[in-house]
Amino acid sequence: MTGQPLLGSIALVTGGSRGLGLEIARQYLAAGASVALCARTTDPTDAADKAETVAAELRSGLTERQEVIGLTADVAQQEDVARLHAEVLRHFGRIDVLVNNAAVQGPMGPIESIDWHAWVRTVEINLMGSVLMTRAVLPAMKMQGRGRIVQLSGGGATSPMPGISAYAVSKAAIVRFVETLARELEGTGVEINALAPGALNTRMLDEVLAAGPEKVGQAYFARAIQQKDTGGAGLQEAAELAVFLGSEASRGISGRLISAVWDNWRNLPEHAATLADSDVYTLRRITGKDRGLDWGDR
Repeated sequence: MTGQPLLGSIALVTGGSRGLGLEIARQYLAAGASVALCARTTDPTDAADKAETVAAELRSGLTERQEVIGLTADVAQQEDVARLHAEVLRHFGRIDVLVNNAAVQGPMGPIESIDWHAWVRTVEINLMGSVLMTRAVLPAMKMQGRGRIVQLSGGGATSPMPGISAYAVSKAAIVRFVETLARELEGTGVEINALAPGALNTRMLDEVLAAGPEKVGQAYFARAIQQKDTGGAGLQEAAELAVFLGSEASRGISGRLISAVWDNWRNLPEHAATLADSDVYTLRRITGKDRGLDWGDR
């Protein structure tokens, strides 16, 4: 995309103080939006986790009509979400785009031996946090007759991840939430899509490498080492897709899981009508007949 497709828009980016969330915030600003970014960590020794510190760094080079603010919130806590939502509305007056990026990888290892509370906490952040944030912004978006929700998903949604079950479960569940909510939102002007960013060299990859092959399996660990060495998918392409899904360019596209790496998403506007009548970029059960096998289906 060229120009500033988000000019004048107000975006809220969760998990926006580092990694992909920070890159999305940068590209949203470059696309003309004003941005509220939030982060959960407030440890003063970790400047990368301090939302306001990061926001201050992003303010250089903005136009007079743009703003960026940093706020602290735990998206898995309903009270925090309500406060965050109120603060963004108080500052900007509206929210045009919500980017649900906040996520953790969670505990790694066999399901019977990992810390149960950490497993539940992962689902609370990745799944419940995204749903809570979405619930918060929907009433105003519906009232203004427009809005975009960009939901980060990942490889856990489309393939098993032995040893990383909490992450995989939460990412698969959030895609079905996106598909379901898209149906609920038909005719409202509000659209929602899931974004698969590809294998990124972020903090989560470092956590896999630190866990070792005993917890994540030899094959997955070997792929992680290769990814680390080759540089991974890179943040820019995923952030560009987030800009596309947050802009008017993606109007008519909703309820889809779109890969930044594998899908030719820049051409989707030309095929929005066809896409709307298909199950392309959705999660579906594969039957025996789908694979040319007739022994298992009635």
